[in-house]
Amino acid sequence: MSTGDWSDMENDAVVASYFSMLSDELSGRAYNKAAQNRLLQERTGRSRGSIEFKLCNVSAAVQGLALPEIRGYKPRFNFQMSLAEAAARWLAQHPEWEQALYRSRPREIAEPQPLFVGIAPTLRNAPPPDELEQMQRVARRFDVVGRDARNRALGYAGEERVYHHERAHLAQHGRSDLVKEVRWVSKEDGDGAGYDIRSFTLEGRERLIEVKTTNGWERTPFHISQNELEVAQERREDWCLFRLYDFARTPRAFELRPPLEAHVSLTATSFLASFTDRTEQ
Repeated sequence: MSTGDWSDMENDAVVASYFSMLSDELSGRAYNKAAQNRLLQERTGRSRGSIEFKLCNVSAAVQGLALPEIRGYKPRFNFQMSLAEAAARWLAQHPEWEQALYRSRPREIAEPQPLFVGIAPTLRNAPPPDELEQMQRVARRFDVVGRDARNRALGYAGEERVYHHERAHLAQHGRSDLVKEVRWVSKEDGDGAGYDIRSFTLEGRERLIEVKTTNGWERTPFHISQNELEVAQERREDWCLFRLYDFARTPRAFELRPPLEAHVSLTATSFLASFTDRTEQ
């Protein structure tokens, strides 16, 4: 039996097996974990128990990469960064997989039921500091925030889900008069308004909703623009951030209301470079 650190070839093999099983699970297809383990034993020379433990490490790595993990492989942390690098390599070689990930779910009816909107992450429900730091380190290293932001299919699907959620919520509470007034602003008018959906409270007050969607866990970081922050400040009584997570499996959500600094740490990640007239200096 092989011992010691896992090589890149071994990591690539276990990651490929993991994504194969994850694809089957998300699509509702049957798969055989024991058969996959035996195949990996042949390919790597590792023991059954070692492979099972490594697959749990992969669950932790893909969680850091803002992806769903396989049920039954509970994330085990303190994995080597080389394992996250192997997962990132697999994703780079299969770009179509993540682009279509949200479509792995069964198609919902035209007007789905409202989402369950739960409690936002807080210090009280945070994972152990070492685990959280490892997740954040993977997220920074592989720019999962930028990847989510660039995934137009994911962003569009998330906004669509929230649009139908708002309409269904109003309809269920007897405000059919407001249902037809809900607008998908980013789709109809384009980006730039500082929010994606214009909806209403049951009392008829405007709800300006900025949607942020991820296939990852609830603490996956996200991008927010300067314009969105300014609108949040100007319309703080009406604006909210609607965070959708675990979107590829069973979408869950929570809301954040201004000031956002009360809920999250805002970190500048880029700067605007403008030309100035040096004669004015």
